[in-house]
Amino acid sequence: MSKCKFLNRNQVLVNMCLPPVERSGTLWTALAHIITAVIGSGVLSLAWSMSQLGWIAGPLTMSAFASVTLTSALFLCNCYKHPDHNHGPHRNGSYLDAVGAILGKKNAWVCGIIVRINFIKLGIVYTITSAISMRYVDKLMLPSRNVMYVLLRIDFECDRAIQRSNCYHYEGHNSACKYGNTYYMIIFGGVQVIVSQIPDFRNIEWLSVIAATMSFMYSTIGAALGLAKIIENGEIKGSIAGNPASTPASKVWAISQALGDIAFAFPFSVIFLEIMDTLRSNPPEKVTMKKASILAVITTTFFYLCCGGFGYAAFGDSTPGNLLTGFGFYEPYWLIDFANACVVLHLVGGYQVFSQPLFASVEKWFREKYPNSRFVTGDVKQISAFRLNPLSLCFRTAYVAFTTGFSILFPYFNQVVGLAGAINFWPIVVYFPVEMYLAQNHIGRWTKTSVFLRVYCFVTLIVILFAFVGSIKGLITARFS
Repeated sequence: MSKCKFLNRNQVLVNMCLPPVERSGTLWTALAHIITAVIGSGVLSLAWSMSQLGWIAGPLTMSAFASVTLTSALFLCNCYKHPDHNHGPHRNGSYLDAVGAILGKKNAWVCGIIVRINFIKLGIVYTITSAISMRYVDKLMLPSRNVMYVLLRIDFECDRAIQRSNCYHYEGHNSACKYGNTYYMIIFGGVQVIVSQIPDFRNIEWLSVIAATMSFMYSTIGAALGLAKIIENGEIKGSIAGNPASTPASKVWAISQALGDIAFAFPFSVIFLEIMDTLRSNPPEKVTMKKASILAVITTTFFYLCCGGFGYAAFGDSTPGNLLTGFGFYEPYWLIDFANACVVLHLVGGYQVFSQPLFASVEKWFREKYPNSRFVTGDVKQISAFRLNPLSLCFRTAYVAFTTGFSILFPYFNQVVGLAGAINFWPIVVYFPVEMYLAQNHIGRWTKTSVFLRVYCFVTLIVILFAFVGSIKGLITARFS
């Protein structure tokens, strides 16, 4: 009998149905999975978040979100085996499995909706981020003067930020160099419509390898450019209070959006148990995963502090919303071109693989509901790599159209990332892990531990609601200003 589970690598959630295999994972494989799952496009907005919070509140806030993420991981360590968290005998190989087994079907149903919202929000964020970094490579790019242009023309035929960086390089840093995003969102959506029809796209292992490599490369380039800019400036910019605002209210809303951006960058709770399910049993999975979680959170937090801190120290009050395309850096333009190409490669694959689990679940429901419908089960055409099913063709195209349309309507990177971070951080990272921990350990309602954890849930809920409301307000303001 096959075993179906979710496996995430580099913010790429993959729905996989695999035959039972020996679990041979170690501390180092778990550490690698977590780090590559966490570090992604959210890192691009951390310098802006730091600039809104300042040199004291910025690092403290990142450390606080890291602590919440680590707390969630430690709670989830006790949810892998059920009903006894040490001996089982049942294993929960996914987050939804754990919620269903420990908290019941109603909670699993609610959790399932939240997880699907997570898929959709990531599709929207990826569309916006990719559009910012995309632009057709044409003759205006002067391809004969840089081999990189030729390579990008062959591989992508798009990179808006590449054109901007070259415009600044050749026309001067004070040139307008403004290009719209709508056209490139439509291009990105068109690519996704085609790629969506490839069966089993989510099982292509090289996709995760490329995506992981690309995310590390553009994140590292961003941090390195920030450090180089600091050295060039000969000073560390920024202030304790962060960027000044025209009014106290504007400052408050900017802080709330920064909290949402940071919340988007940290969590890995949804894929925690899937990673844990790959570990060997000796030493116990719980012991290995606790060590891996601590090491991963420390490593990721250090990396984020470097990216956010170097960016803020380099640009101070002028820190851009997206470190690579804001446009904070002008030179070396070829390296910025390459970094944005890495962003495009990462997100083109990331969008599709995040969407595949949603496609599979919706289409499965229709097949079970209407097994005799030719629209649901029939084929339009059979081609080697494409299996064009009428339902798949219509639903997947409509889904891509929705995410693309939403992105066109609200093409605002920081506001959308903030909203995406706040919209499901609390239930996934705080509420469900705490409730499962209390239920798994049979902790009474009015015990000290229970009261403390309820207060912890309430405080984090207030913070996330603040970030959510601020991001909504920023999104509406940006849309109608």
